[in-house]
Amino acid sequence: MTLTGTGGIDRAAHRRLDEAWLAAAWSHPTTRVFVVSGGQALIEDTGDGCTELVTMPSFDAPATESHRYFLGVDPEGVAYFALQKDALPGRMDDIARPAGLREAGVLLPERDAELLVHAVALENWQRLHRFCSRCGERAVIAAAGHVRRCPACGAEHYPRTDPAVIMLVTDVHDRALLGRQVHWPEGRFSTLAGFVEPGESIEQAVVREVGEEVGVEVPVEGVAYVGSQPWPFPSSLMLGFTARASSSRIQVDGHEIEEARWFSRDDLRAAFASGEVLPPSGISIAARLVERWYGEPLPPR
Repeated sequence: MTLTGTGGIDRAAHRRLDEAWLAAAWSHPTTRVFVVSGGQALIEDTGDGCTELVTMPSFDAPATESHRYFLGVDPEGVAYFALQKDALPGRMDDIARPAGLREAGVLLPERDAELLVHAVALENWQRLHRFCSRCGERAVIAAAGHVRRCPACGAEHYPRTDPAVIMLVTDVHDRALLGRQVHWPEGRFSTLAGFVEPGESIEQAVVREVGEEVGVEVPVEGVAYVGSQPWPFPSSLMLGFTARASSSRIQVDGHEIEEARWFSRDDLRAAFASGEVLPPSGISIAARLVERWYGEPLPPR
């Protein structure tokens, strides 16, 4: 499972301002609710070897009014809400355990992962943007958790999403360029990535980031979009690309990237087998980009 938002949830944004509909949905017996706190929620392993998000009917949910976030409706018409709390609720059966997206994202079915991504992204934004950036007044939550309104100046504030590019660079020999960030453990290699700057196209960001991080030249016409992935750590949208380099000489910046290497498929297969290279996280679009070039699933981390 990757965090791609393909779980079939209709966010039903047109319902967020319909207080009567939201109240009816909240009290409906089929509605499911889960608590999110500090980027975590409760998950549990089921008897059939699967893992699922721990949800409850609304009448069993902890009390809260302002931090109740409507997440959407599934194809069966079941409405889902997340509650932001200071701590996760205890469980008498000791089966459930707290988990963040990095663990849960590879375990949960697509629907549950999509719900958790949405909830964690809203929680991150709500915790960090409590005050109006225009006048400093405490803003109030509106639109079922998707807007903050300032009661003093009337400004409306929306969840922040930071676009970031992530790219698998190949050369004329179809070798892949992978790098290791300075804070990563020895052997951990992945694709290059970086944030889009103001006034910059996403293709220009790919060219700039590759040049800045490893000194490799990529012409803008060699950049091709592949797909995207929400990445709420805390608020990014990863935009995935392939890029064909016009040079192969590597000169790492030493600040973000400590080491970078060109790998043929045979090189990478041998490095995985020996343990010299560890693959990127299984929940990340980086793994999908590498697999797309590699031609087969990557080994587990």
